[in-house]
Amino acid sequence: MIDSGRRVFLAAAGAGALLPAIARGQTPPPGAGKPGPAGLPEPGETIDLWPGGAPGMPAAPPVETVNERSTDKQLTDRAVFGITRPRMTVFRPVRPNGAAVLITPGGGYRWVVIDKEGYELGRWLAARGFTVFVLFYRLPGEGWAAGPDVALSDAQRAMRLIRHRARDYGVDPARVAAMGFSAGGHVCADLLTRFAAPTYRPVDAADRLSARPTAAAPIYPVVSMRAPYAHPGSRALLVGADAAPALERAHSPDLNVPADAPPTFLVHAEDDDVVPVENSLMLRAALRARGVPVETHLFTHGGHGFGLRKALGKPVAAWPDLFIEWASGLIL
Repeated sequence: MIDSGRRVFLAAAGAGALLPAIARGQTPPPGAGKPGPAGLPEPGETIDLWPGGAPGMPAAPPVETVNERSTDKQLTDRAVFGITRPRMTVFRPVRPNGAAVLITPGGGYRWVVIDKEGYELGRWLAARGFTVFVLFYRLPGEGWAAGPDVALSDAQRAMRLIRHRARDYGVDPARVAAMGFSAGGHVCADLLTRFAAPTYRPVDAADRLSARPTAAAPIYPVVSMRAPYAHPGSRALLVGADAAPALERAHSPDLNVPADAPPTFLVHAEDDDVVPVENSLMLRAALRARGVPVETHLFTHGGHGFGLRKALGKPVAAWPDLFIEWASGLIL
């Protein structure tokens, strides 16, 4: 099905060239306390989101913890939870193209998968001229006062800070995209639909700026909080396993699309057995119904959580280049 501005592709491309880039993209998260693979530097810049500390701190604050899930010392796969200092890690390009991307990694709202769905994409995009900000966002199941809006609060604040400091990074504030994966795709979808929602009290001049992304790319995203397509783990941590219909609706981005939502790029594998492809299809249908341009790429095979590294050698490996092509008409 193809129509003007709203295309669905089944694409194929080789991806062997990505492997060296992935290996170079391994960088430990700030505060990890453990060295990364030999020769790979830590990120040079980190931006704290909240100058006075994150609002709504739990009475018993969680402790930031890094869980290394990989047995390969040269290909790390860290997952971070207990984040009390929400922040962005910055990847600056050698030759900036003026565009920026805010990345929200996935992790089922249990943790933030910082290597596979954060740093690797940050380095890949920076190598192509984008200034990239990887977001360490707070998790809704850890007792924050904002509850299910806590990750959205961090994403809104991050977008506003990027625009507020755009000159420092050689970024055009009108060319800032959002990209998210899995549960981070839900954060991205929440941001593209609820960018204007008042989820926190303004703290400084940055909060006078818009949190609306210029373009958005939820990749194999969690979208619906309703059975039968909700991801059970994300639903339980975000709204609760027994959430009332009103709460489900409030946190299902496909039910909250405004007419001024940004152009959107969706990627999903038909054989995703973790987050059903219907999540992307429902968001696509909702965007189309509101007249919002949406480009959708569906792949027969790919499973869930492919990012860059798990896409190697598969047709789904085409998705990053497809994103660049799509973005060229919006933020490049």
